[in-house]
Amino acid sequence: MSRIYKILPRDVWLPALAGGVFEGAGVDLADGYIHFSTAAQAAETARRYFQGQSDLVVLEVEAGDLGEALKWEPSRGGDLFPHLYGPLLCGHVRAVREAPLGADGAPVLGDLTP
Repeated sequence: MSRIYKILPRDVWLPALAGGVFEGAGVDLADGYIHFSTAAQAAETARRYFQGQSDLVVLEVEAGDLGEALKWEPSRGGDLFPHLYGPLLCGHVRAVREAPLGADGAPVLGDLTP
């Protein structure tokens, strides 16, 4: 089993949760897939793309639950990142974590399961 993570503003997540399906946030919609990170990649993703943003949540998803719609593709530094080509059913979200800002302004993700 392999867990993957999606960082996003709470105000984007809550309407998706109410509707049962997350279609993606701004960059996801622009790129045509939902961006995820592994546990090892998530802290750098948070620092690069969510610095200074408050009221964030982190969705925890089991990669195997997403089937063939999940593709592992090279991105930052040639590292393989999980990209979901299709909507995320909210039932696939195993946990939702808070991501408060640390003293340096980067979201604090806590211990993420690989």
